Amino acid sequence: MALLLFLLILLVPASNADWPPSPGYWPSSKFRSMSFYKGFRTLWGPQHQSLDQHALTIWLDRTSGSGFKSVRPFRSGYFGASIKLQTGYTAGVITAFYLSNSEAHPGYHDEVDIEFLGTTFGKPYTIQTNVYIRGSGDGKIIGREMKFHLWFDPTKAFHHYAILWSPKEIIFLVDDVPIRRYPRKSVATFPLRPMWVYGSIWDASSWATEDGKYKADYRYQPFVAKYTNFKAGGCSAYSPAWCRPVSASPFRSGGLTQQQYRVMRWVQTNHLVYDYCKDYKRDHSLTPECWR
Repeated sequence: MALLLFLLILLVPASNADWPPSPGYWPSSKFRSMSFYKGFRTLWGPQHQSLDQHALTIWLDRTSGSGFKSVRPFRSGYFGASIKLQTGYTAGVITAFYLSNSEAHPGYHDEVDIEFLGTTFGKPYTIQTNVYIRGSGDGKIIGREMKFHLWFDPTKAFHHYAILWSPKEIIFLVDDVPIRRYPRKSVATFPLRPMWVYGSIWDASSWATEDGKYKADYRYQPFVAKYTNFKAGGCSAYSPAWCRPVSASPFRSGGLTQQQYRVMRWVQTNHLVYDYCKDYKRDHSLTPECWR
């Protein structure tokens, strides 16, 4: 009996090292799922989309990719979708779920990204989170990338990915586990103009996989992504001024609980693979939030 208890004690830390602790709070449960057509519309590549009950499938082949966009713009809110990625060789392919106002402010727009960077056989997907403020696409791109390897295989089942955006902070969540918090430290480093919610799949061979080393190989087409369990709740651009921003925690004022901070530190300790603030090759005069 003593030997059995000893073996169990040895096994528990190994299990905890592979899977995050409980965040203790599940913000996705506070928002209702919606059907695709209730909140979104096809933006491009309609021939590369299909809707089966509540699941939307989009795909990329050598002729086109596909994308969709929310009907309404928002000035804050919780935006999530459950996504299942394609297995096998997907190098050069980006599957994305993000906020943007690029159509309203071309060349001078804001963006908050969750992007899955395609991969080669036997290597894990990388999930890239990014924040752009006023200028992405105008030749002065200032990315704020943090990249992670997930603690599960995102090709085996649907998992829920979300962005919570308020006037105070941006929080990125995976299955309600916060993986990154980007606080507002100044107006110049935080997006405040209304944005729409987007999803897309497209060819980014020039940079997506190991800085462009591996390109999209259309011998493996089509490259498919499935989205379901769409959630978009908060203050639209048309909401009254008294609309209260949503929170990722039980605190109505925003922020995270101590337990959520602990699980976020666990993710960043065990699964973070790139942090722009710790990249010595970057010009951090352009990203003052790194040292303030």
